[in-house]
Amino acid sequence: MAGRINDDDVKAVRDAVPIDAVVSEYLQLRNAGGGNLKGLCPFHDEKSPSFQVSPSKGLFHCFGCQEGGDTIAFVMKIDHLSFSETVERLAAKAGITLRYEEGGYNPSHQRGERIRLVEAHKAAAQFYVEQLDSPEAEIGRKFLAERGFDQAAAAHFGVGYSPAGWDHLTRYLRGKGFSDRELITSGLSQDGRRGPIDRFRGRLMWPISDTSGEVVGFGARKLRDDDNGPKYLNTPETSIYKKSQVLYGIDLAKKDIAKASRAVVVEGYTDVMACHLAGITTAIATCGTAFGGDHIKILRRLLMDNGSARVIFTFDGDAAGQKAALRAFEDDQKFAAETYIAIAPDNMDPCDLRLVKGDEAVRDLVEPRTPLFEFALRQIVGRYDLETPAGRGAALDEAAPVVARIKNSSSQHEVAVQLAGMLGILDTQFVVKRVSQLARWARDRGPAPAPTRGGSPHQQARPTAGPSGPALHLRSPAHRTERELLKLALQRPALVSPAFDAYGVDEFTAPPYAAVRQCIAEAGGAERGLADTREYLVGVLGVAPDDTVRKLVTELAVEVFHGKSIDEAYAGEHLVKVRLRAVDRRINDVQGSLSRLGSNVAPDHLAAAQNEVWVLQQYAQSLRNNGADAL
Repeated sequence: MAGRINDDDVKAVRDAVPIDAVVSEYLQLRNAGGGNLKGLCPFHDEKSPSFQVSPSKGLFHCFGCQEGGDTIAFVMKIDHLSFSETVERLAAKAGITLRYEEGGYNPSHQRGERIRLVEAHKAAAQFYVEQLDSPEAEIGRKFLAERGFDQAAAAHFGVGYSPAGWDHLTRYLRGKGFSDRELITSGLSQDGRRGPIDRFRGRLMWPISDTSGEVVGFGARKLRDDDNGPKYLNTPETSIYKKSQVLYGIDLAKKDIAKASRAVVVEGYTDVMACHLAGITTAIATCGTAFGGDHIKILRRLLMDNGSARVIFTFDGDAAGQKAALRAFEDDQKFAAETYIAIAPDNMDPCDLRLVKGDEAVRDLVEPRTPLFEFALRQIVGRYDLETPAGRGAALDEAAPVVARIKNSSSQHEVAVQLAGMLGILDTQFVVKRVSQLARWARDRGPAPAPTRGGSPHQQARPTAGPSGPALHLRSPAHRTERELLKLALQRPALVSPAFDAYGVDEFTAPPYAAVRQCIAEAGGAERGLADTREYLVGVLGVAPDDTVRKLVTELAVEVFHGKSIDEAYAGEHLVKVRLRAVDRRINDVQGSLSRLGSNVAPDHLAAAQNEVWVLQQYAQSLRNNGADAL
């Protein structure tokens, strides 16, 4: 096994890869003020952004779910990697060669499993691309040409060809140093009677990438009649490929999806290609599965899901396409974006439409026309005879619960009115009341709402696990002041040094804040942050005793300040307030102790206590009169 990665190399990786660049590969970020960026958290489902990134500090923190950390922590969590795998991946991206404390440079066969599987897919993708130029692949090139895709189009999307032999790719990857176990685990090979053989043979190959652009799987199209396999064959479920969590084309489309606040969902690989070549560069497709909840989470983060965002589904007009549209509508309410459906004339998919009518017809197809809810309701209503009272009543019974699921009350009312029109029921209010009643029953039967976790941490008291003692109460002036002072010590150490480092842990009344103060002390004090704030924060996080304290550190390190002007006067004010409260507490403790002892106190102890109280009172008065100059 390779040894521990050299600490200087870890620091170099952390400094070389900006956290905002890494996070932006997974979600859209917008300005949050104070030099910070915000977006929808990728670690929990939320409607409004509480996830913040501080590029200057190299940290992220979510005020909703309390996840936080640096670039390495973000990648570890979102891609389920180990520390060493994450550092190796980021190092490769930054062009940094890592050194190991034991065993010298890290040989490729010692890398983490995920990195090895990704590297195998990258090598396979290149192999397939090269094979597309072979004489055997003429049938694949013809398939593409017949659908309007030339060599440049194939190259842009990385389309390749898998040779028809049993083990061409397997032997190629063995030559690259990959083991049989890695080839089987990756899904690129499968067990044969005499060892591993290629999973994909004699097919046109589309590489499937994750949001960060790494190839994690393939979609393979049958080309020959003697191929007894399915028309499309996808990579099996692996540790890096889960079909419910990947979208074909997302690596190419993500920037334009974020920029335009619009996504176009199509059904196949060639449809994605046709849309992109026609100028619809926000097109993506699922990979052999229905569009579902995990896909929605990916799109919501890229769209910064809000009322101005648009998601357009294109489905064939046949029965299967209509069924797919209705499945998509099942999850419609998970979007804040407006959802639409687009069906091409003569039930053509975007690829066929481009062939027959050209790029302009494809661009025209995906202009929002029919809201998805309207399409779904018309499909339901169309199954009943609306000429009879019984038919209209039965249609209402099936359609009303669908409308009742719409969470926005004004939208729900508007759609209920439209439903009445579709059904031909003149008493519109009857339909509206029926929908409202169903919605109310659904709410009453549902679980009690969970306490709000999103939004600003200053708007609510947040119980904090970890160090024993009372929970944080952010309406407490003492806790608010301590919080602000810790933020200054973490974010602007120059404003509170060297005074802050003389403060004892016991001067912080909230145990979680005392734990953070202890971390700062163990990391070398706030003065360490004068030289390199980012490395200082890494040090503070490194000595945190558990995840609870670590998350609180990141929270305090990215949270905005209360004050308008964050300067020496502001810092001095909070230094004085925290110290003054500590002095007053000590005075009260000594006087309380004397009061409880009464006449039983020894004379020398009484004199010492009275002297301490007098000194503390003088110090408190000096703090009140002279402010930070008295520290």
